Amino acid sequence: MTSTPKLSGIVEVDGHPYEWELRSEPQWSESQSRNGSQGWKGMTVALLRKDTQRGALLEFPPPKRLLKGMQRGRLQISDAIVSRGIRAALEAGWDPESRGKPVVFMVDADGN
Repeated sequence: MTSTPKLSGIVEVDGHPYEWELRSEPQWSESQSRNGSQGWKGMTVALLRKDTQRGALLEFPPPKRLLKGMQRGRLQISDAIVSRGIRAALEAGWDPESRGKPVVFMVDADGN
């Protein structure tokens, strides 16, 4: 039996349920990035605490195997990585109860 990667879910962090969804997988980008170079972009995960309005986006770095020119591997995302990303976003100032556009946070491959 083969398992498919999880693309969305609900995790509980500090007593609050958060919905998460994979928005984009790692991909090659021809356009200029923030640092002025083109290349691989990492995956993006959207977050929203239940019954609130303001979401957050977690931007992960591209997998090292892609930077080395190797083929894409299996997507690595889990509830634990998402939970660490939520905590990192909250510590960096994300207020899920405020209003406004989703806030973007850069995290490492482990969600920190």
